[in-house]
Amino acid sequence: MDLVPALHEPLRQPLKSVLGPATAKVMAEHLGLVTVGDLLHHYPRRYEERGQLTHLADLPMDEHVTVVAQVADARLHTFASARAPRGKGQRLEVTITDGSGRLQLVFFGNGVHKPHKELLPGTRAMFAGKVSVFNRRLQLAHPAYELLRGDPEESVETWAGALIPIYPATAKLESWKIGKALQTVLPTAQEAVDPLPESLRRGRGLVPLPEALLKIHRPHTKADIEDSRARLKWDEAFVLQVALARRRHADAQLPAVPRKPSPDGLLTAFDARLPFTLTEGQQRVSREIFEDLATEHPMHRLLQGEVGSGKTMVALRAMLAVVDAGGQAAMLAPTEVLAQQHHRSIVEMMGELAEGGMLGGAEQGTKVVLLTGSMGAAARRQALLDLTTGEAGIVIGTHALIEDKVQFHDLGLVVVDEQHRFGVEQRDALRGKGKQPPHLLVMTATPIPRTVAMTVFGDLETSVLDQLPAGRSPIASHVVPAADKPHFLSRAWERVREEVGNGHQAYVVCPRIGDEEDDPKKSGKKKPPESPESQASPEDAAEKRPPLAVLDVAEQLSKGPLKDVRVEVLHGRMHPDDKDAVMRRFAAGETDVLVATTVIEVGVNVPNATVMVIMDADRFGVSQLHQLRGRVGRGSAPGLCLLVSEMPEASPARQRLNAVASTLDGFELSRIDLEQRREGDVLGQAQSGARTSLRMLAVIEDEEIIAEARQEATAVVARDPELTRLPALRTALDALLDEEREQYLEKG
Repeated sequence: MDLVPALHEPLRQPLKSVLGPATAKVMAEHLGLVTVGDLLHHYPRRYEERGQLTHLADLPMDEHVTVVAQVADARLHTFASARAPRGKGQRLEVTITDGSGRLQLVFFGNGVHKPHKELLPGTRAMFAGKVSVFNRRLQLAHPAYELLRGDPEESVETWAGALIPIYPATAKLESWKIGKALQTVLPTAQEAVDPLPESLRRGRGLVPLPEALLKIHRPHTKADIEDSRARLKWDEAFVLQVALARRRHADAQLPAVPRKPSPDGLLTAFDARLPFTLTEGQQRVSREIFEDLATEHPMHRLLQGEVGSGKTMVALRAMLAVVDAGGQAAMLAPTEVLAQQHHRSIVEMMGELAEGGMLGGAEQGTKVVLLTGSMGAAARRQALLDLTTGEAGIVIGTHALIEDKVQFHDLGLVVVDEQHRFGVEQRDALRGKGKQPPHLLVMTATPIPRTVAMTVFGDLETSVLDQLPAGRSPIASHVVPAADKPHFLSRAWERVREEVGNGHQAYVVCPRIGDEEDDPKKSGKKKPPESPESQASPEDAAEKRPPLAVLDVAEQLSKGPLKDVRVEVLHGRMHPDDKDAVMRRFAAGETDVLVATTVIEVGVNVPNATVMVIMDADRFGVSQLHQLRGRVGRGSAPGLCLLVSEMPEASPARQRLNAVASTLDGFELSRIDLEQRREGDVLGQAQSGARTSLRMLAVIEDEEIIAEARQEATAVVARDPELTRLPALRTALDALLDEEREQYLEKG
């Protein structure tokens, strides 16, 4: 929303810089702040009142923090070390307090002299550094600090009540330096042009943009902060929703071939074969999809559903409807294991309907082909030929489908499975293979809260499958604290043996493969020696140990707790034929326990598997754990998921695992996941990380604002799709949609 030349001015220029060149360089490289406008939109994370100090008791481990506190005590110690063998090493220990807790600061060597003079008991200052633990006490080693000296003119009351902005900072640029840089550029905030239509701004009682920018960086009262936040959140939500509304409007203008299934065709024959009744949810979502397919504009629909809710069945019926109407359908899967699994299960479900043109095939059948990168040349040639001639109505493949050689006779529908695994370019390349834009169905088993769906997938209509098919069993989930209670882990292996004894099967998942390529022990990298101030806590020890590996764990289990049990391994670096053979043996019940990486995370369907043991579960994300857990409980026997972790009970990692164990509701878990990860760049390809186009808006907390902004944006775009009467909004949109994001939306 950097709207005028003054705000576009670079912070660093060859001849004159707005800031010092060193500061501007750090801002660009570490915080992504390049222009005056970028810096103005770098908002404080929170505010400290000088009279009300931070709760030192609540500091997060291993994070870069800024605290305001008072020096309680400072002591200089001498000690002998390798560098100072005669006892001339110096260490300054400073204790600071805020009334809620105490925190130790340590300075070593030549770094003790300045703080020894300045950090006297009673001194107030801001301190910034990384929180660590030494001798079971929290500490900051060599923190940067800024003394807080009240202006002589300032009354004690004013000084104590002043709000100090604390900015997202880095080790190379402390919060107070960012604050000083902002004071330099703050006058240019007056030149910010307001993107909100005046009627909307007044109707919602929002302050003008220049006022919001001034108040967010220099608030006099807490009401100033609230006013500016409310305004800046609306900016972000509204401009983003306008971008998505324009995308939806443009899509609605594109032509597409309507695809209506014939009354007695392939779909009817398939439905007649089904040995079960579709759930109400499957029937409802199928109706929504068939209505979209029958229109003259391309369908853009997101189908989200819990693990095992029957999304593949809904997608298959959509593909059959398109084949019925004379078109072809392509399903894009993220891995070869999943593509092969989909191909196998679809061919099984269709029976003779998947043998169109073959001896014994049904009259109204079609060919279902598989296309992956590792296929033999002859099989590949035949698959390509079947697609070009239209002989194959359905193709299932990996990114090999996107290659230039792949030509379709008449591509009518693209189904993308597990959308978060694909770059937008890949999806777009496949859509570009239709003579006219094909219909698009995007599927995900990672439940997405409504507000995220309105932002990340705001240009797609959404269908939700929230019922599990009949016959699915509940899954019990438990955390196994391997370090605190080793006997719990022994019991976990006993449970696996019991399930195998009852004729069932189990998965054991590890974060790493354990071959030479990913083994830190064999990669030749030496660990740096630990300094006296960096001894590890139990949490650090669990973090710093290399993640458990498939090859090691499989060997230990075969020789130990699972001796005499048929154990096999599966991981991404195996030859595709070997992977397929392992999966076939497991599916056929010839293997009891499969020790694997996350290649089994999506789509793998073995109803007889009842136990999932996830080693080092704290190394996986919330939605990934939920996905993995969904591999069991797919038959009539109840499922069991054991989350093994060495992290201490009070750690955030264990709290995350407890959350996963406490609910099977994927939507609830996705909220927890999002609150912990932040949103990431909702328009860029990164799904998380520091760079985000949402600086103020939190998609979980601000659901109401997003929903209202979507309504307003849709109305504005319907009246004026090109925004010709709203030049300031158009400028704001251009600033949000830099080239990469513009392409993302164009292709999305």
